[in-house]
Amino acid sequence: MSDDPKTLVSTDWLAAHLNDPDLRIIDASWHMDPARNARAEYEANHIPGARFFDIDEISDHRSELPHMAPQPEKFVSRMRAMGIGDGHQVVIYNSAGSQSAPRVWWTFRLMGKTDVAVLDGGLAKWQAEGRPVEDMAPVLRDRHMTAQRQAGLVRDVTQVAAASKLGDHEIIDARSAERFRGEVAEPRPGLRSGHIPGSKNVPFTLLYNPDGTMKAPAEMQAIFEAAGVDLSKPAITTCGSGVTAAILFLALERMGHRNNSLYDGSWTEWGSFPDLKIATGDA
Repeated sequence: MSDDPKTLVSTDWLAAHLNDPDLRIIDASWHMDPARNARAEYEANHIPGARFFDIDEISDHRSELPHMAPQPEKFVSRMRAMGIGDGHQVVIYNSAGSQSAPRVWWTFRLMGKTDVAVLDGGLAKWQAEGRPVEDMAPVLRDRHMTAQRQAGLVRDVTQVAAASKLGDHEIIDARSAERFRGEVAEPRPGLRSGHIPGSKNVPFTLLYNPDGTMKAPAEMQAIFEAAGVDLSKPAITTCGSGVTAAILFLALERMGHRNNSLYDGSWTEWGSFPDLKIATGDA
């Protein structure tokens, strides 16, 4: 793959830069499975120097929806406390069974930070290659940080409803085909099954190789096009709760598609409102 410190870097790249003074590493693991504790797993085993980013805590608690993007002030406060600030190159990874690193990468982008990349293959690939891990907490020193929210990178339910009606954006859903078609119940209780009318389905799992690395841009473009996505239109990515939607956002960036946004409430919001239309099947 081609290393890009603004989107995706390899384990080789990270190993070569591991001791750079302005490098900051984040473990962004998050699990829907209540039996797994991402923070406890981090404390037992992480890439040297990594900080833990709690997706549920570093979020907008004013919302009833899960892990909505935090306010800039809260983001800055938490990053400063983690010793992450202006001028740092950030690399974000997740553990096996988690695909949450792109969500934190998108959150940094939302806050105007672009020197941020996802570690391709994550912790699983890093460990499979015999690279070092540790269980020690990093030494944290407060670092000045500024943030400027990039409003164009996020969409709310009203904006998505308008896009669905007008058809002027491609709404791309990262959930499995069965969930998209409404053939199975949603994992969160109380939600209807189906998808946003007019949206297209690109299950995020299609974008990864068997070893957990992301496919090449040309391969991913073919997958989007096979799903009927018109890449000449601006894109809105969505999923169950805004986590795997960020994988599609990252993929589009890797493909050179720049007019992208993410529906933060995603199906957790849309599927809970009985007055919002839903579609089922492949339509």
